[in-house]
Amino acid sequence: MDNSPAWLADVEFDDNGLIPAIAQDAANGQILMVAWMNRESLAETAATGRAVYWSRSRKRLWRKGEESGHAQLVRELRLDCDGDVVLLKVEQQGGIACHTGRASCFFRRLDGQGADATWTTVDPVLKDPELIYK
Repeated sequence: MDNSPAWLADVEFDDNGLIPAIAQDAANGQILMVAWMNRESLAETAATGRAVYWSRSRKRLWRKGEESGHAQLVRELRLDCDGDVVLLKVEQQGGIACHTGRASCFFRRLDGQGADATWTTVDPVLKDPELIYK
């Protein structure tokens, strides 16, 4: 018997059992990161109020902040119109979401046009990753 919450039936997971999850700062709207969730991580996130993702590289649940201390407290969960993307409005603990020590994983901006365009790092490192991950 499936003990999953009924609301999970509305979520469209891909062929690998995953759904993209966008983490957005609940206070200022900044997009912090994009990760993946499976049924278990989404259900745990909803039950605990702490962001839990599926790590494709480690092939296991990834409880955001388990190593860095930079957990995400979920203030609101949303599902898009097609049911195939979730949005987590979060309170980012420590102000750092990215493993590079930045507030957001989206710290590079495309400057210029055409073949001359280049990626420019526009957001500072707030904490040296060597001090975060030991």
